[in-house]
Amino acid sequence: MKITLAFLLIVLFPTISISQISKVYDDLSMKSEILNMNRKYAIYLPPDYETSERSYPVLYLLHGAGDDQTGWVQFGEVKHIADKAIAEGSATAMIMVMPDANTGQRGYTNDINDEWRYEDFFFEEFIPFIEKTYRIKAEKRYRAISGLSMGGGGTFYYALHHPELFSSACPLSAATGPLTIEDMERYKRRMNVEEASDEKIEAWYKKYSVLELIKNMPDDQKKAVRWFIDCGDDDFLYEGNSLVHIEMKKNEIPHEYRVREGAHNWTYWRESLPVVLSFVSDAFHQY
Repeated sequence: MKITLAFLLIVLFPTISISQISKVYDDLSMKSEILNMNRKYAIYLPPDYETSERSYPVLYLLHGAGDDQTGWVQFGEVKHIADKAIAEGSATAMIMVMPDANTGQRGYTNDINDEWRYEDFFFEEFIPFIEKTYRIKAEKRYRAISGLSMGGGGTFYYALHHPELFSSACPLSAATGPLTIEDMERYKRRMNVEEASDEKIEAWYKKYSVLELIKNMPDDQKKAVRWFIDCGDDDFLYEGNSLVHIEMKKNEIPHEYRVREGAHNWTYWRESLPVVLSFVSDAFHQY
């Protein structure tokens, strides 16, 4: 009997272990009617996803300019970092979703002419699709967002536009949009919309200037989202992040603001991710 039991343990243990391994898929896609194309995404499923029947909190993790949905997987080492954090107990088991914002027009915004509507796609199609397809706790408390650089900008925009949807937001080395209305001249050239009307320029500025959004934040939204902002001291986007921090202080918006030694690179963001996972997990937990 003892020999048989030992034999069964030897045979079954590898199967049990394999079934508890997290999974990452980085070439998945869904159909978008709003953008009139298929959109790719990557997803991290925690170690016990395939063996349990429970639902999980979710972190939407946005990549930067020049990358796609594989950026956090390939360069950010999301699987290794998340597995380690979950195993050590510094982060709760969660699903992480990484959409592609680098096909067609780059970025997480709607364009000035409202012809390319990526933000509308994200909220009207992508989130509903993800939270219907996977076992996700589809409530504000269990939904968080983070991203780097361009994705840090997306994190700001999305959490500021929809504070009712996210418990935590963690922009890393974020692009904070135009700092002043005069700065829109540079954005007009970048977006190739030099002929856009003043009305459209002003409307886009008010929607995608993080400083402008924070200055005009209603009092009842100031504590709606838990903020963690992180930017290196040698990062070229340091000014915008510093000004956002100062404006949040002026407006008494609670937030964590971190400046570490480092630049605008994956070395910095790989060190940020474990802190992000711990921070968002604090909202997912109950104390």
